Amino acid sequence: MKKIIEPKHRVKGQITPPGDKSISHRSIMAAALAEGATRVKGFLMGADCLATIDCFSKLGVEIDAAAGDFVKVRGKGLYGLKEYGGALYTANSGTTTRILSGILCGQSFSSTVDGDESIRRRPMRRIIEPLRLMNASITAREDNYCPIHIKPSKLKGIDYALPVASAQLKSCLLFAGLFAEGQTTIREAVKSRDHTELMLKAFGADIHTFEGGATIRPSKLTAADVEVPADISSAAYFIVLALLSREGELVIKNVGVNPTRTGIIDALKAMGGRIELFNNRMAGNEPVCDIHVMPSKLKGITIEGEIIPRLIDEIPIISVAAARAEGKTVIRGAAELKYKETDRIKAIAEQLGKCGAKFTQTDDGLIIEGAESLAGADYRSLNDHRIAMSAAVAAAVAKGPSAIEGAECVDVSYPGFFEDLEKVLC
Repeated sequence: MKKIIEPKHRVKGQITPPGDKSISHRSIMAAALAEGATRVKGFLMGADCLATIDCFSKLGVEIDAAAGDFVKVRGKGLYGLKEYGGALYTANSGTTTRILSGILCGQSFSSTVDGDESIRRRPMRRIIEPLRLMNASITAREDNYCPIHIKPSKLKGIDYALPVASAQLKSCLLFAGLFAEGQTTIREAVKSRDHTELMLKAFGADIHTFEGGATIRPSKLTAADVEVPADISSAAYFIVLALLSREGELVIKNVGVNPTRTGIIDALKAMGGRIELFNNRMAGNEPVCDIHVMPSKLKGITIEGEIIPRLIDEIPIISVAAARAEGKTVIRGAAELKYKETDRIKAIAEQLGKCGAKFTQTDDGLIIEGAESLAGADYRSLNDHRIAMSAAVAAAVAKGPSAIEGAECVDVSYPGFFEDLEKVLC
């Protein structure tokens, strides 16, 4: 689908983005392994999360995704999953692929996990090697790529330091630890998002967090209702849209502001963004607030170090903000971007660089020299939802019309994105 966007320079009103993708995935996984029935409110009905539902449905879990405002999951317990005869297809979802593999390593049957062409290019050795340390019988194409083949084995706990800051890797090993003999300790030099730890704790797992990691022991899970807040990654597009608009204001409601995810807020405030968080509250185990954003004059900054894992998914839209910021923005230590749906360092430079600002790729990031105004452009999404939505924001504040080829990929994480965009622009 080609989407044409005519620029507008005023925003108004309020929106509530869809549910958090990371939390939605984990809610289904924990609920499927729990004893009893769980209701998930605010679940993200995006393509990635629907892939998780599909996989667990094929493993024998009763999931009702048409139950009004809730997804209902009747858990099977840790050892109640059933063998599926074919490959469990995870589509474009790296989260599903990696965490599901950890869960399947603890089962009494063989499994195959596979995904689309993008998933088949994403590295899986990072989960395969530590799972083998746990005595998992797991193999993959070239020992690194899907399809992944798993045979039954008796897992044992390990003490493992993550070589990269990856919530998917950490979550894979913590879920596998539910099935392992002894305790499993995962250590991380830089804290990644902790939705898995919070989710497992809410479901009754014997999990303990400490500065720099978490320890989990075999323990049954008990059903617990989940409320999924709006995804801060989805809110980020509208935060930047409002900052770059000439006038108006925008309120974004019910946004999850887990401290492991709020690097986007910290970075945009450091760039001069007028952003106010208010109506702070808790939704289940996750902090939530509303966000008020005003047009702002931004300046370039350096983004590096421990903040990178807290905003890794938002770097494409931060790059759009940097394209309009005064001066130079330098992003370092973000090599993980190469292993997303696309090589996002390359995709950001080549696609978002069409707007008129100067984008330079480095080995682990980007250098962006801001421009006074952005030009209309013909963008390609490269089947990456975050590139598509970032391009849409750049287009909305440009001097002329733009087109985005392959815009339908936004449904991966934000069904209704373009409707919300039209709603707030005037």
